[in-house]
Amino acid sequence: MANVVRWTVRILVGLVVFLGIALGMLYLVSGLRIGKHYDITPEAVVIPTDSAAIAYGQHVALTRGCAGCHTPNLAGGTFIDAPVFARLWARNLTPGKGGVGATYSVADWVRSIRHGVRPDGRALLFMPSQEFNKLSDRDLGALIAWLRTLPPVDTTYPANKVGPIGRVLFLAGKVQLVPAELINHTAPRAAEVPTGETVAYGQYLAGACAGCHGEGFSGGTIPGAPPGMLPARNLTPDDASGIGKWSLEDFRTVVRTGKLPDGTQLDTLSMPVPLTRHFTDEETAALFLYFKSLPPKRYGNR
Repeated sequence: MANVVRWTVRILVGLVVFLGIALGMLYLVSGLRIGKHYDITPEAVVIPTDSAAIAYGQHVALTRGCAGCHTPNLAGGTFIDAPVFARLWARNLTPGKGGVGATYSVADWVRSIRHGVRPDGRALLFMPSQEFNKLSDRDLGALIAWLRTLPPVDTTYPANKVGPIGRVLFLAGKVQLVPAELINHTAPRAAEVPTGETVAYGQYLAGACAGCHGEGFSGGTIPGAPPGMLPARNLTPDDASGIGKWSLEDFRTVVRTGKLPDGTQLDTLSMPVPLTRHFTDEETAALFLYFKSLPPKRYGNR
């Protein structure tokens, strides 16, 4: 009996030591990626000062979903609060106490929005800059111009923390905590796309949809989505699961109300109607033309 107890203790101690080493390696390897320093020289962007451009900057912020994470007044808020996964807070973007708007230069805004990198060179966690990287200079300049007019809100948040489950999923490629890894930071700027009811302009605008619907826009489970959020729908012209049989008016109704052609009402967590309803007629037409031009794909191929 004494030998059985002795060996049981040894096995338990061995397991504890093994788990301790594994946990240490998990934090070391993930920490190297999370804490990587990026030497980014932001592109020069002209910041307009006229009221029309600033108002357009607010439109960009609305349609690109800034308020979805940073809250409607852009003062930030809790994004994820599940300690074993992560505790993440969207930053306060205003010039109030605790807000980056009080200290950010134009270069800091460009670095953060287009590259997902903080002024100190470390990556922003969960900041979807891979979607904003292709923002035109016109749109980015107007967006920054509007952000610089935000009224101050005093809100301070603690440092973000990533738990063991979040780190495992990150290393396994299931959750992208560091979108800066997905960006070619030295790529030349894309050519400006003229506005209009065109496939090209629709493709440009669709960058705001790729985060949920996937790069191929066929939908499916959204990596890192909060609990209760439904899988994204198929936006390709597949007749069975996509928008193959939709008219432009069907598409506009979904974008502006969340109501599908069959009468199903989507919840605003899964379909962010408070944001997408701000797309103009021209923008919805361009998006529809682009999605209709895609090859039909089966649902869920992302």
